[in-house]
Amino acid sequence: MRILTVHNKYQIRGGEDESREAEDRLLRSCGHEIKEVLFDNSVISNQRKWGVGIRASWNNASYRTLERELEGWRPHVVDIHNFFPLASPAVHWAARKHGIPVVQTLHNYRLLCPAATFYRDGRTCEDCCQWKFPMPSVIHGCYRDSKIQTAAVALMVGTHRLAGTWQKKVSVFVAVSEFAKRKFIDGGFPESRIAVKPNFVDSPGPPGNGGPNFFCASRLTVEKGIRTLLRAMDLTGAQVKLDIAGQGPLESEVREAAARNPRIRFLGVLPHRELLELMGSAKCFIFPSEWYETFGRVVVEAYSRGTPVIAAQLGAIAEVVDDGRTGFYFQAGDAHDLARAINCAEAAPGQLSSMRAEVRLEYERKYTPQRNYEIMMSIYRRAIANP
Repeated sequence: MRILTVHNKYQIRGGEDESREAEDRLLRSCGHEIKEVLFDNSVISNQRKWGVGIRASWNNASYRTLERELEGWRPHVVDIHNFFPLASPAVHWAARKHGIPVVQTLHNYRLLCPAATFYRDGRTCEDCCQWKFPMPSVIHGCYRDSKIQTAAVALMVGTHRLAGTWQKKVSVFVAVSEFAKRKFIDGGFPESRIAVKPNFVDSPGPPGNGGPNFFCASRLTVEKGIRTLLRAMDLTGAQVKLDIAGQGPLESEVREAAARNPRIRFLGVLPHRELLELMGSAKCFIFPSEWYETFGRVVVEAYSRGTPVIAAQLGAIAEVVDDGRTGFYFQAGDAHDLARAINCAEAAPGQLSSMRAEVRLEYERKYTPQRNYEIMMSIYRRAIANP
């Protein structure tokens, strides 16, 4: 099968970038022909923000780029991951002009929420879910704390809802969890055209044996619960030690916390292989996110290394983590409850030992490349049969 993948890379590399690359590697290893059309947000710093915002609704250059690729190499399906802001929905129209079925993976909530997170002012927010033009987000400046930039994103969302882009140009939507699927159905997307395919992780080899420290690897932002985690560390027992890896707007706060609290070590940005090694040698992986995660790929990475996860029972994470079997729940945004969960894990080495075997089995049952490939191919065949 010939598959053309389209992806708009992020300035700060994250789970969407990792997932898209992993899918392409898997498809190639299974004998499929893959061509990538990539756009990179790193160029935005050299462009005027207002121009980028306008082109987020329709980028003629992206349309022409995809047309050239389709004319020279006719794929069986176009698989679109992130298209915001440089690719724009123009790529959907270009694919359908040439009669190529389109699969759109819903890695985040951008088509319902301009901020893509359903998160505002320290809490979950679904105010825009039922709006064709998401005006509440503009009023609150939800995207990058800017009403002007939010208006540009809202224009893209509203324009393509009214134009019928998602109804007419997409053959199959792919949600990465049942929770995310339900949110898109609530937002007016047709249930019959949304398939569920979780992310997967390439097997990193045998599971690790655990170690003395807790570990968190994350984008360092408010909605990821980093401030809650730092507050919780002030409330945990004197023996609890935490390693944090990542980058983002809250990096200075993490560095200050590490300088103040000797039980916190900040590691900065690490190669992916090192992250996996640290997961395997961690006592528990902490996932403190406070927004409706669509999936949480990093949780499955921890599972692949046999490491239990401490996470909030919120969004799709409630599907992935099973309290008492593969990890521990805490109340999202509650530093005291997170500290309680960390202290419980610290005090239960025997339970953690039995959990390590269980989480590895969970990975092998649900999140291997082989299992994901079966689902992926069924989605492609469905799109080709019903373009």
